[in-house]
Amino acid sequence: MMRVLPLAPVLAALAACTGGERACVPPDRLAATAKNGMRWVPPGRYLIGARPERPEEGPPRPVSLPGFWIGQTEVTNAEFARFVAATGYRTLAERRPDPALYPGVDPARLVPSSLVFVGVPPGEAPRGPGSWWRVVPGADWRHPEGPGSSIAGREQAPVVHVGHADALAYARWAGGDLPSEAEWEAAARGGLTARSYSWGDSPPGGEGGLTPRANVWQGAFPVEDKGGDGYKARVAPVACFAANGYGLYDMAGNVWEWTASPAIGALWSADDPPETRARARHLIKGGSFLCADNYCYRYRPAARSSGPVDGGASHIGFRIVRRG
Repeated sequence: MMRVLPLAPVLAALAACTGGERACVPPDRLAATAKNGMRWVPPGRYLIGARPERPEEGPPRPVSLPGFWIGQTEVTNAEFARFVAATGYRTLAERRPDPALYPGVDPARLVPSSLVFVGVPPGEAPRGPGSWWRVVPGADWRHPEGPGSSIAGREQAPVVHVGHADALAYARWAGGDLPSEAEWEAAARGGLTARSYSWGDSPPGGEGGLTPRANVWQGAFPVEDKGGDGYKARVAPVACFAANGYGLYDMAGNVWEWTASPAIGALWSADDPPETRARARHLIKGGSFLCADNYCYRYRPAARSSGPVDGGASHIGFRIVRRG
């Protein structure tokens, strides 16, 4: 039986992030710069979308938004642990999948599991996403790489292996919601208009002596991440890179973030069976540590993708908003 990590050590370990490679902002300093962990995005008319780098990103379009509060960082393992301790909530990855949603699949194969990035073995040629992703039984938010792994020492890393329903459950418990795509993108731009990234138009750095702006894949994905940003092929603790103009951290890279907005058909995979296409998907924004210029290039505010229908993955997290 899979060992479950007790919650007490997780809740007790709220010290500064322990990535070691970079000087991350510790939780007490974050609290001093935000109201209840949130930053204000003012009301106004915002331009979202862009001249598309990918077909689904354009055209640019204006939206009018009331002001709202948004999480200064992605929700962390420590914060999610508080939610679980208070409510007893079990994530989708911790539950047995509903056989009715998987017609034709042997029910014996439907066990609690989640998608884990495993990379490509040395010397093996990449053959598509199946080469670097695995559905790992026992992988969940407490065990990011599967049984035997834990979040000890990663309390300030963003929680992952949470599905859209899990993220929404946390948001409602915390008195908030998930951001719409327009809210998320307006916040990510940090007051800038028509810029490529949340910090401007310069590249994300980490190579050639340039200061890294975000945790992204540097090199040819999925063969080699050179790790110039300090986090080689892995998630970083929150707030390890400079904040944007609204004081928000990690709006580019690190982990994708769930939104409340539904995904459009163009974001579905051509390999999805009809029963999967018929089920709800939601947009994810921001890219992740797995995004590279040669493969994903979606750590830009205008970029968008769709999250898994039935759960999460080791590169998807979320932050919340409060309106009014």
